[in-house]
Amino acid sequence: MSHKLLIINPGSTSTKIAVYEDEKEIFEETLRHSAEEIGKFKHVSEQQNFRTEVILKVLQDNKIDIKELDAIVGRGGLLKPIVSGTYSVNEAMLKDLEASVQGEHASNLGAIIANEIANSIGKIAFIVDPVVVDEMEDIARFSGIPELPRKSIFHALNQKAVAKRYAKENSKNYEDVNVVVAHMGGGVSVGAHKKGKIVDVNNALDGEGPFSPERSGGVPAGDLARMCFSGKYTLQEILKKITGKGGFVAYLGTNDAREVENAALAGDAKAKLIHDAMGYQVAKDIGAAAAVLDGKVDAIILTGGMAYGKPMVEVISKKVGFIAPIVVYPGEDEMLALAQGVLRVLNGEEQVKEYR
Repeated sequence: MSHKLLIINPGSTSTKIAVYEDEKEIFEETLRHSAEEIGKFKHVSEQQNFRTEVILKVLQDNKIDIKELDAIVGRGGLLKPIVSGTYSVNEAMLKDLEASVQGEHASNLGAIIANEIANSIGKIAFIVDPVVVDEMEDIARFSGIPELPRKSIFHALNQKAVAKRYAKENSKNYEDVNVVVAHMGGGVSVGAHKKGKIVDVNNALDGEGPFSPERSGGVPAGDLARMCFSGKYTLQEILKKITGKGGFVAYLGTNDAREVENAALAGDAKAKLIHDAMGYQVAKDIGAAAAVLDGKVDAIILTGGMAYGKPMVEVISKKVGFIAPIVVYPGEDEMLALAQGVLRVLNGEEQVKEYR
């Protein structure tokens, strides 16, 4: 029996939607929202009705009958830490998303909008592997300052999807392999996957790990503390340096990795140095993740948008190829990953989880 799913993936200035029949995409569109439209709302949660109306209109214009859908799938948001899996949307989840328990982010709207549409047709709404998936081992949580434990906030959806893809393509179970996954997009996360769990990973949102096109990554702690108390910056300005104006943006004035790569290939020495420095830092974190896995690594997987760039893949592969085979899955097929997570539940391959 086939299943028809609507996938909803809200971003800061866009909402990606897709309709899948099992794993086959039959419709996809990115709905762009202008700064003027978004600027009318003080809080992300207030955008719910606006985005829902836009989604429903586009579906209607494309003659997609929502009554034919079997389930609605939303991008998971900044919830409390949870284990990996597919969750049905419930009141506890909606309450935490509306209250922004871990911060405001457009992805918080995924479950809220999915639930609204699902309720209107008598179906169930789901989320899959949100960024707050937390399977870290206790030993990985220590930072050196008791008040500042390490947190698991990263590209869980794509990390899980590509690790499971690797296992399947090699006729293995995800629960039987050890892999290191480096997701390289606007932020970078490097996860140590040990027998089906991501036992250690950097906080890719808030200042850990390698620098990226728009994030600072880990910086010298003492110097950062002195900068914070220099009187030159507000808290919000410092946070923006960490997420939004760090990395390539800070050094080169752009967050477009293709632009940096092209400049490097054209002979721009500074662009090449900064480009390679990011690869250098990613490689260091891959080496650290391999140590977490006691050196028993079946594969190193490079994924995310920057994995399309051959120069970046070469920089990293040269440094860590001795650890394990390099596998490249460029891009981040989030829509398919969301569909696959719910299909595993609908087909009885996994149990749906309940958020508490």
